[in-house]
Amino acid sequence: MEGSQASRPVMKELRRGGRPAAGTDPQKRRQILDGAHRIFSELGFDATSMSDVARSAQVSKATLYVYFQDKEHLFTAICAEQRDRNVAEKLALLDVNQPLPEVLARFGMEILSTLAQPLVVAAHRIVIGVAERMPEIGSEFYEAGPLRVINAVAQYLDHHVAAGRLNVPDTQLAAAQFCEVIQGGMVKARLYGVLNEPPPRDEIEKNVASGLALFLKGYGFAG
Repeated sequence: MEGSQASRPVMKELRRGGRPAAGTDPQKRRQILDGAHRIFSELGFDATSMSDVARSAQVSKATLYVYFQDKEHLFTAICAEQRDRNVAEKLALLDVNQPLPEVLARFGMEILSTLAQPLVVAAHRIVIGVAERMPEIGSEFYEAGPLRVINAVAQYLDHHVAAGRLNVPDTQLAAAQFCEVIQGGMVKARLYGVLNEPPPRDEIEKNVASGLALFLKGYGFAG
C-alpha cells in the first residue's frame, strides 16, 4: 500500500509509455528556452512573436503554448535563469572576512553593472509593464531578485554590527538603502531610456564610491 501511494505523484507526471505529461518535459522546455533566447537576442522583445519563437525552437505553436501561456511569461523565464546565476555570483562576494569597504565597493560595482545591462533593463521594463495584470510575475521577480539581495546584505551587515564596526538599528532597512544609494539615479535613467547604453565603468565606480561613502558615514563605520 505504501509503495503504491508513494508512486502516485510520479505517475501523475507521466503519460502512458513513461513519457512526461504535457508541459513537464524538461528537455522540451530547455529547447524552447534556448530557441526563444536566440530569437529575442536577434529581434528584440517587441519585434518577436510567439510564431518566431516556435520556429526558432523548432516546436509547434501548440506545444509552445503548453509550456508558456504568453510571450511575457516566456521572456521572464529566460531572464529568471540568468538572474538566478547573477545573484548567486554577486552574493558570493559578501565575504565577512575581508575589509567591509572593499567588499561593499566590489559588490556595489557588480550589482550596478548588472542592473545597467540591456537584458536586465528589458526584463525590468516588462515586469513593471505586466505587474498590474500579472502580479505573480512581479512578486516572483521581486522576491527572487531585489529581496534576495537585500536579505543577503542585511545578513552581511548583521555580522559587522555584532563586531561593533557599524551602528545600524535596522539592517534590513539599511541593506535596502545601500542598494538604492549606490545607483545614484543611473538605473532609472536606463529604465526610462535616458541612457540608451550601459554607462562606462568609471561612471559606475563614481556612483558606487559616492553612495558607499554616504552609507558608511551615515551608519558610523569604524574600521
